[in-house]
Amino acid sequence: MARRIVDISVALKQGIRSDPPWALPQIDYHDHRMTAPPIADYFDIRQDQLPEGNYAAREQARISTHAGTHLDSPYHFFPRQDEALVPGGRPSMRIDEVPLDWCFQPGVKLDFRALPDGYTVQPDDVAKELDRIGHVLKPLEIVMVNTRAGSRYGEDDYIDVGCGMGKAATLYLLERGIRVCGTDAWSWDIPFSVTKARLAEGASPDIIWEGHRAGREIGYCHMEKLHNLEALPADGFMVACFPVKVHRASAGWTRAVAIFEE
Repeated sequence: MARRIVDISVALKQGIRSDPPWALPQIDYHDHRMTAPPIADYFDIRQDQLPEGNYAAREQARISTHAGTHLDSPYHFFPRQDEALVPGGRPSMRIDEVPLDWCFQPGVKLDFRALPDGYTVQPDDVAKELDRIGHVLKPLEIVMVNTRAGSRYGEDDYIDVGCGMGKAATLYLLERGIRVCGTDAWSWDIPFSVTKARLAEGASPDIIWEGHRAGREIGYCHMEKLHNLEALPADGFMVACFPVKVHRASAGWTRAVAIFEE
């Protein structure tokens, strides 16, 4: 059976507006000529004794575990999870504790590109979109939301555009057995700039990061900075999004892909 793989991850790249300034990745590139002198010194040989004076290309990076396409663990959201399931909840899972079977499951795409920037997605929006595409959620499916932000990745307004998933909408998914979700926006929630403006207008601080906070009630993971979701149908594919195993971390980078058996 033929297999087609669609990349739904962004490249980890510096010099673009992929994060707020304080969170941008820094990558130093060392080419074959740059690394040749120290290795020649180590082996006590001349640089011209290496093939054409070359050694190895490598990169030195200073990056957050939330840079690029990544999977957030429940620990990122709050110290406890599952407070709606067990009395007092339980300690939140870190990224190296997330069950790997959560990360390879059938995928579902919800198309919210037409929703306005800063809109907080509600359960009715999710239910209507599922009805439109004719899909009934099954436990452990990976649900991804396609927002307007996906088309703006790397542009100056990227972190300020697109809709976000509200707490009630997130719980709507979690109560149906979903444990991994994803968005092509910078955040699962509405943009911080929109949240700040609403707080200035008198909104309750409860709106801060409300979608993330759903993980306090039912533990789950979500991906941020997905890409190319417009290339996917509503369903009929598998998603693989295994996170890098960073010890006791709140998130791990992932090369998320959609897999089609054709």
